Amino acid sequence: MSVPDAAAPTAALRSVADHPWVMEPEGTTARHWAVALCRSAGFEPDVRFETTDLLLHQRLVEQGHAVAFLPDLVRNGQSPTVPLHPLPRGRRTRRIFTVVRQGSSRHPAVLACRDALRHAAGLHARRA
Repeated sequence: MSVPDAAAPTAALRSVADHPWVMEPEGTTARHWAVALCRSAGFEPDVRFETTDLLLHQRLVEQGHAVAFLPDLVRNGQSPTVPLHPLPRGRRTRRIFTVVRQGSSRHPAVLACRDALRHAAGLHARRA
């Protein structure tokens, strides 16, 4: 039986439901998002590894020890080393906030960093 395109990302997520997972530590926003996504797909993830180091997430996946949600940025423009699956609709975005000391928002370095983030987000949005 073929899975409709709209349901394919959720089906792909469900297909790894029984695998061990690596996620960010409990209490982090990223962990909350990841667990909520798994629950919306109908399962509770078996989180066996916790770390904020996304490169370690990638290595655990490459070695077959875990499944993870990996942002495109972790690959740094390199070809994927593991199978990738799209996220279910409605869960593909993230908000990035920048915070600076009062009076520093017009500093050239701050402006350059924010411009670079906007540019990167724009490029990514056009590819998606």
